[in-house]
Amino acid sequence: MILDDVLRTPAAIRDAERHTAHNYHPLPVVIATAEGSWVTDIDGRRYLDFLAGYSALNFGHRNPVLTAAAHAQLDRVTLTSRAFVHDQFAEFCSRLAALCGKDQVLPMNTGAEAVETAIKISRKWGYRVKGVPADQATIVVAAGNFHGRTTTIISFSDDPDAHDDFGPYTPGFRIVPYGDLAAMAEAIDETTVAVLIEPIQGEQGVVVPPDGYLPGVRALCTDQNVLFVADEIQSGLGRTGDTFACDHESVVPDVYILGKALGGGIVPVSAIAANSDVLGVIKPGQHGSTFGGNPLACAVAIEVVKLLESGTYQARAKENGAYLLAELRTLIGNGLLAVRGRGLWAGIDVDPELMTGREACERLAERGILAKDTHGSTLRLAPPLIIDKDDIDVAVAALRAILK
Repeated sequence: MILDDVLRTPAAIRDAERHTAHNYHPLPVVIATAEGSWVTDIDGRRYLDFLAGYSALNFGHRNPVLTAAAHAQLDRVTLTSRAFVHDQFAEFCSRLAALCGKDQVLPMNTGAEAVETAIKISRKWGYRVKGVPADQATIVVAAGNFHGRTTTIISFSDDPDAHDDFGPYTPGFRIVPYGDLAAMAEAIDETTVAVLIEPIQGEQGVVVPPDGYLPGVRALCTDQNVLFVADEIQSGLGRTGDTFACDHESVVPDVYILGKALGGGIVPVSAIAANSDVLGVIKPGQHGSTFGGNPLACAVAIEVVKLLESGTYQARAKENGAYLLAELRTLIGNGLLAVRGRGLWAGIDVDPELMTGREACERLAERGILAKDTHGSTLRLAPPLIIDKDDIDVAVAALRAILK
């Protein structure tokens, strides 16, 4: 048994907190190494990662194919800026466009940047193509959304932590209840340029919409000449058992917003994908990023797309995700109030009379499982897509133990 006075973790956490803004409240774990579905802290304790960087690590920690691509590119060129073209750019764009079934992509870095890009493109399309009067464009969004934390994005968040005290807020957004087609139809008018939604709401607790909702959104957008913009940053790239969460109902949005897993857990990579009649509205000088589409990012993302082209990871998420959800549902009435999810993505509601979500995560960490709480007593579970059933059993056993 390691005594507290010889552990390195407490001092490391104190040192980290001394020189950082407290915009996060991390669990008391200091990770030093990782491989596959497991991480090891600075004191040598191993943990099963059931968060996977909010889906950024879909292919596991230090996936050998992805790390090899990064190492090879590091020896060649890492950054040119978009002032020039580099030799990884065309393949990345063409492969990602093909994966999405779209003509073009616009690469950026972070998920929030990709959402901002989609908002700008939607507005410009509305003015140049749909004919919305200048500065009158509106975008319909859903309550309970999470699309990032920039000032524009938090302007249409109803989460007080993300929203309050950051005004004045950006106008032009209409919030309707998630899953309510009638409310969405009522919110759309001649000024509406886009509907921006998550096919599954992650931050809200992995909320899956009612059957028929996504096809209904698609039909509304088509009928009203409005862009359907799907934020697949967390739900996309294999997480739900298909390449995109929209695929489960055979829905094709006008714009995909992608990020997180696109960088393989190595570098931040994001993008939007759409056809040329949408992305063609943007002209040189109107949008960009110094690091967007850089050679290192493209080299890694090319291999990510190749992994997805095989369908292996999607199939694994579907099979093992069904197993995970079935095992979790055995705990309903035994400490859990509800289980939601699709693929290897689950939201579970712990009975608040037992503990908060934070307390549940702390107790799981004590048993070697890393997870993240959200909104009271709700936990999000999102292990790497490479996880096997034996490791799922380990995690569910730990959860069962803390709920007693």
